[in-house]
Formats: sequence, C-alpha cells, structure tokens
Amino acid sequence: MSVLTAPRPAEPIARPIVRDRSIDVIRSASLVLVVLLHAMMVGVTLTGDGPVFENALETEWFAPVSWFVQMMPLFFLAGGFTAIGSWRRARDRGAGSAAFVAGRLQRLLVPAAAMFAVIGGGLFALTLVGVPADIVATAGFRISQPLWFLGVFTLAQALVPLVASWHDRAPRSALGSLFAAVLLIDAARFATGNDAVGYLGLAAVWILIQQLGFWDADGRIDRLSPRVRVIGAAALLSVAVLLTAAGPYPADMYANQDPPTLLLVLLGGAQLALFSLARPMIRRIAERGSVARIVDAIGARAMTIYLWHMPVLIALAGLSVLAASAGLFELPELHSASWWTTRPAWLIVAAACVAAVSIAAARFERGPHDAPTTSVIRAAGGAALGVGSVVVMFVVGLSWQVAVACALMGVVAVRLARARRTDPSVVGGRPVAFHPQG
Repeated sequence: MSVLTAPRPAEPIARPIVRDRSIDVIRSASLVLVVLLHAMMVGVTLTGDGPVFENALETEWFAPVSWFVQMMPLFFLAGGFTAIGSWRRARDRGAGSAAFVAGRLQRLLVPAAAMFAVIGGGLFALTLVGVPADIVATAGFRISQPLWFLGVFTLAQALVPLVASWHDRAPRSALGSLFAAVLLIDAARFATGNDAVGYLGLAAVWILIQQLGFWDADGRIDRLSPRVRVIGAAALLSVAVLLTAAGPYPADMYANQDPPTLLLVLLGGAQLALFSLARPMIRRIAERGSVARIVDAIGARAMTIYLWHMPVLIALAGLSVLAASAGLFELPELHSASWWTTRPAWLIVAAACVAAVSIAAARFERGPHDAPTTSVIRAAGGAALGVGSVVVMFVVGLSWQVAVACALMGVVAVRLARARRTDPSVVGGRPVAFHPQG
C-alpha cells in the first residue's frame, strides 16, 4: 500500500492562518446531533415493580440509521484540525510542548472536575433520601456512558505535540503505522474472542482519526479532485458494508464504538471526504450572522454541553417518573404511537434544559485559567491523572464515592498543569510568548 511507503520530501503545504468556520459549524452541528440522539435513547416506563430505565434505541431498525448519526469521527477530525493549528501557532511563539499540553488540560479538566463534584453530590443526595440502590446505580451508569470521550480526547490532545511532530516529519508513515495498529488490534480481538483486547483501539482508532484531521488542516484533502473524493468515500463505505455483511463487524456503528474498530476509521475517512466537498457551502452558511452567533455560542460551551447533557437527561427522566407516580400524566409504552408523538416535545424540553445548564456551568470551561506549566513531568502527570480518573470510573462504576474521587483527581491534575509561581519562565502570571487559549 502506498500509505506505508517511505515519505518523499514534502512540498510546501499551504496551511490556513485563520480559523476555518466550516470546522466550527460541523463540530457544533455534530454536538447538537449527539445531544438529541442521547435524548432519544432515554426510555423510561413505570411498572408495578417501579420505574424501568432502558435504551430506547436498542432496536433492530437503528443499525442502518447509526451509519448516518454516528458523529464521533467528525469530533476527532475537527479536534485534530484545530489542535495542530493551535500547536503550530504556540510553537511559533516559542511555547514548549509542556505548556501547550497543560493549557489543553486546564480547558478540559476544570469543567470535568466541577461536573464530577456535582454528580457526586447528586448521587449521594439520592442515596440519602432513600432512592433504591439499583436505580442510583442505573443513573450513575447512564451518566458515565458518554464520558469515555473525556478520557480519550484528553489523551489525544495531550499527545498532539508528539503525533503532530510525527506527522510533520513523515505524514504517510504516521498514518500507515496507526492504520496497521488498528488492523492488528481488531485481528487479535476477533482471533482470540477477547473483547478486552479491542479497547486498545481507544487510543489507536481515535488518534488515527485525529491524524486525518491533521491532513485536512494541511489542505491535502482539498487538493484532491472532487471525483477522487467521491470515489474514495464510496470505496470506504463499500468496504465497511462488506465487512459487516461478510465479516465479524457488527452493523451498528455505535456497537463498533464499544470497543472502537476499523469501521469507525472507514466511516471517518468517508465523512472527511464528503465534508471537504461540502466545505465551500458550509462556509457560506457560516457567514450568516445568525448562524455564526449560534455556532459561536455552542463552540464556547462545547465541552460543557458534552459533559452535562447526560446528567440533565437522567434528571429529566427521574422527574418524569415522579410526575407519573403523582398521577400528573402517564408514561407511554416505548415505541408506541403515543411515545413517538411525544418525542418532539421531549426533545425541545431536553434541549432547553441542556442549554440552560450549559450556560450556567460554562464559566468553568471559559476560565480564566492560570498560566500553564513548562514542566514536562508535571504536564504528563496531569494528563495521566485526567485519563486515569475516567479509567477508574469505568472499571469501578460511577457511584457518588467514585465521582468525588474523580473530581479530586481532576483538581490535582489541573494543579499539576498550572505553573509554579517561582517558575522563572513565567512573567506576569503567564508563560513567555504563550497564551493558554492559543
């Protein structure tokens, strides 16, 4: 494969020096879709034995739909596009990798620590008022489900200086090596029947997709002819379909996320090709004042929205049970005609509540943040603690005790990411020639 050949001296690449509004649009639109999709997943009914919480989208018909609504590859593509530009600008201003990583950690882990603290208090309060332990455990499990993204995205962002340098030196080799790693992980998983092996793909798959974002930032994708991009997208999707029809891969693209598989890479590549074709149109849409304001509002709170949307949805589900128990209304049977007719109202209420909570909690994401550390050891320690808190949550389960522990780990990680007051490279509370929002 040509992707594995040694790279030739690269021709000068025209790198964008301004923010690409199409990236902002696609990231915000994907986030909104994820929130609405998770809202659709909330299925709660009231039986004689009490409330039952289910995933309303665990149905046969959802598998083909999942190919159109699986947006996580676009998140990592956009993250890669933005991150390599930020890293290059920071590096050109004289910032080191430690300062860059520490700045990213603060922006990710400050809102995460606040969220874990509130969730810990909420789960503890449910226990105190006598809510059955199995319902509290279900609430913790559902809240934790989308939080894998926090750990993986933190790891991917912490590795940006390393993998960006690899990309700058040998872009084809970097992409090919990561692709080979994904293939080996999937092969080992299916050969042994051990799904745990597949979780190594949490790093390989998503960092590979982030690397595709680097290629897009360099303009390599846009330089391909439209015909090549259309054929490429069709070929990638065709291979993915064949692997689900004749191979070991599930047809549900969300099942291919747990653990992540080659199919997400193929889908991400196809999404990137199609997105690049639509980029001029998306940019024109982004220039409209109303669209720009909405996109900017979502973008300024992106991590806050992602962190808080599931706790809000679980809280709304709990309130609906209380209201139904009080006889205020009846909860419809899942997938019944009544259930479908009430979905628009449910989505509107859910979106409004997520927006309100995100506006209130966004101050943790926006800062102000302290000057980032210039110590590689402290930055690496902060990244390890941030990722480790998510690992602990998934291994042990999200109880109130675990939520409090994760909040404390996040606080320590943020402290490590902050520069010491005696650091001689810091002037006036900020590292020389570096801004944490860069």
